Amino acid sequence: MVAGNVTNVSVTCGTPLVSTLAGSTTPGAANGLGAAASFYYPTGVAVDTNGNLYVADTNNFEIRKITAAGLVTTLAGTTTQGSADGIGAAAGFSYPTDVALSANGTTLYVADSYNNEIRTIDLATGMVNTFAGSTTPGFKDGVGTAAGFHYPKGVKLDTAGNLYIADFNNNAIRKITPGGVVTTLAGSGAAGATDGTGTAATFNHPKGIAVDAQGNVYVGDVDNNEIRKVTPAGVVTTLAGSTTPGAADGIGSAASFKAPKGVALNADETALYVADGNNEIRRIDLATRMVTTVAGSTTPGTTNGPAASASFNNPVGIALDATGNIYVGDTDNHQYRKITP
Repeated sequence: MVAGNVTNVSVTCGTPLVSTLAGSTTPGAANGLGAAASFYYPTGVAVDTNGNLYVADTNNFEIRKITAAGLVTTLAGTTTQGSADGIGAAAGFSYPTDVALSANGTTLYVADSYNNEIRTIDLATGMVNTFAGSTTPGFKDGVGTAAGFHYPKGVKLDTAGNLYIADFNNNAIRKITPGGVVTTLAGSGAAGATDGTGTAATFNHPKGIAVDAQGNVYVGDVDNNEIRKVTPAGVVTTLAGSTTPGAADGIGSAASFKAPKGVALNADETALYVADGNNEIRRIDLATRMVTTVAGSTTPGTTNGPAASASFNNPVGIALDATGNIYVGDTDNHQYRKITP
């Protein structure tokens, strides 16, 4: 067989590609497919085993769903701010910022930030309930609504069903058992950058959160410009970054971030991915603590294509599926973006 006249063909293998899954740069609340749908400063994201995304559409006060094909629907809430429990549009939220999916895929947990509450959504019925906290801000351990939070902004579950919360204005990492018992894992309430155990450690507005199979918690510590690690015993160390903002790749404290927000582990838990305020997606190799830039640059934009030339505008939420696709809540672009490995 003789080849035809094929010339000037270039193939690059293994290049990550950035695309827009849903939304446009114009804010709105429309349901629809891909760019026909709209969001208003969307943030947190969780992905199920079928590739469906559940997202916190923060300034629309809604929880939305995006199928793997990019079809957007509203799961709960309305564009009217509220705090009511109820089914679907009868429920109300106030600036929800993150979501976490239960292991069996039946329940979605929501960090309902300005309500100072953790809410649940039954995905079979659409019923929204208040799991812990109340609309009055506080810093109090206890059971269910007797506990207090102050702008909880990150939520993730461990394999045993315990929920961990980045309690933003309390500068603390909180834990809720499946039975609703709230305790403080680390942080004193005061802002700081001290490593240590339990309340001897300090954070400065923790936001993103991820949990590994051993129960270690990884935190995007926004105003410390650091990624922190908390063991199940509450021992806090700094994994990467320093209190000086920057955009340098490197190992541990030689690397720098600028207001890192969302964090997410890959499937084999060898790397942590970070939605960095530098308008970049960063990667931390957990064995070596080496930080590299996966996609984006410090210049904001909305360009798709090869990761090295793609751009974001204040990425906040981040999640990975089992095959290594990265989903990003590109907040100031009002979009959800996808990075294919």
